[in-house]
Amino acid sequence: MNSFDNEKCANCPAHNLTNLVKLGIDMSNFDFVVALAGNPNTGKSTVFNSLTGLRQHTGNWPGKTVGRAEGGFIYSNKRFKIVDLPGTYSLLSTSTDEEIARDFILFGQPDVTVIVIDATRLERNLNLALQVLEITDRAVLCLNLIDEAKRHKIKIDDRNLSKVLGIPVIPTAARQGVGIQELLKSIYDVASGSYICKPYRISSDIKGVNKAVEEINRMLKQKFPNLPNTRWIALRLLEGDQRIIDAVRSGEIAELIH
Repeated sequence: MNSFDNEKCANCPAHNLTNLVKLGIDMSNFDFVVALAGNPNTGKSTVFNSLTGLRQHTGNWPGKTVGRAEGGFIYSNKRFKIVDLPGTYSLLSTSTDEEIARDFILFGQPDVTVIVIDATRLERNLNLALQVLEITDRAVLCLNLIDEAKRHKIKIDDRNLSKVLGIPVIPTAARQGVGIQELLKSIYDVASGSYICKPYRISSDIKGVNKAVEEINRMLKQKFPNLPNTRWIALRLLEGDQRIIDAVRSGEIAELIH
């Protein structure tokens, strides 16, 4: 079972338990795992604290000096572990923080990835959101700092944004606790399969690229039947992403199939 089969088994957890263990995540007392992603300075830590309260602890990522915060919450009798990923502007694996965030979403396959963005800098923050949606089809957009946006007379049509992105979009002001209950409900709905995301994917209709993508796509599907999102993996191979190249060569990429 993988995160791209949620229509086949709506109530099944999507996470890859084997890979989560490798990433240092203990799921023994939890039903679902949630990743918290976002640019720096979007209020991501405040959202994390609002969701977890005092049920959290810190440590380092395995083999890294980068800190990691984990917490938990219970909603509708289900136990959720939430992992706060390093704040990044992209998932292109050009830094340790980006590599950690990207690998957790790709290989850990969290049941939900919450993307926290700054409502006052929507256009800039959507770059990361669109990259996350290239990797996973289980996501919620947390439109944080909505109070600051209103103060600057910025109006955002969250319903239309949700329709365009194909995922729940929840306006929040985490410092005041505004929207947190709605965010919890959306996380539960996506994790449990009652909300089926249909994420927006960027077109790769670029001259000379499509043919190469399709050829690599075909080879990936031949070698790794049922591998999810081969198109994104093909694009990363074309761009020379060494982490993905190594994962394909070693066969580690096959662990996405479960």
